[in-house]
Amino acid sequence: MKAYVFPGQGAQFTGMGKDLYDRFEVARDLFHKANEILGFDISKIMFEGTAEELKETKVTQPAVFLHSVILARVMGNDFAPDMVAGHSLGELSALTAVGALSFEDGLRLVSERALAMQAACEMQASTMAAILGIADDVIESVCKSIQGVVVPANYNCPGQLVISGKIPAVEEACAILKERGAKRALILPVGGAFHSPLMEPARERLAKAIDATDFEKPDCPIYQNVTTLATTATGDIITNLIYQLTAPVKWTQSIQEMIKDGATEFIEVGPGKALQGMIGKIDRNVAVSQAVAS
Repeated sequence: MKAYVFPGQGAQFTGMGKDLYDRFEVARDLFHKANEILGFDISKIMFEGTAEELKETKVTQPAVFLHSVILARVMGNDFAPDMVAGHSLGELSALTAVGALSFEDGLRLVSERALAMQAACEMQASTMAAILGIADDVIESVCKSIQGVVVPANYNCPGQLVISGKIPAVEEACAILKERGAKRALILPVGGAFHSPLMEPARERLAKAIDATDFEKPDCPIYQNVTTLATTATGDIITNLIYQLTAPVKWTQSIQEMIKDGATEFIEVGPGKALQGMIGKIDRNVAVSQAVAS
């Protein structure tokens, strides 16, 4: 069974999507529509912008979404998933690609999500850190032992977990985890504490936008970050999307669940190859590849 997976923030690169724009009329139409919806020329930033410009949250999230969704669209009949999943932001890309959201509504939600998260980041100083080479349960235990806000945020693959919270608490956790044997504890260059309780203002703002959006039953099951379980029920999809901002991204567990349910091939749809690397570390027996435009 084929599983299609969609990357999140951090997969962006200068020039992303330009090949799709040049080759496909439908891609050009969607990029022009995106510029109108967002109110700025995102296609120009994607094609010609600097890495610094692409790193701005209000640009990054729509850019990754557009690259992923437009790539899925131009694949035509070659895009034939038995199941899908998306890493954080990628969940909205996945839902749009399989028909649960229209292109317009998907992009509007992504834009609102980005603006809500940026506003929450500006409310208080916070950060994230990648912890490498130590068991998840040790990281969970250390986070619980610290008085300040610091929580597991991204279960990316075995030996790679990202923590998130207030800066002093994250720094304290990093120091303790190094003492406990972590190979690396690296503060990440991000705007704030994504997937932590500090995103509660963003969750509340995004919930209003999600509640005002029409969702359809997706063409195939989606495995969502919050539960890791397959669903096609719009009510479940909406609830999980709302809580995703303050809950951890259970990527390792989601991939394991997809494999248990029959996935033998994972195809990454969007910029970069980060998800392929993670999946290879979760299970070496499954095939991984990059989606290619028809």
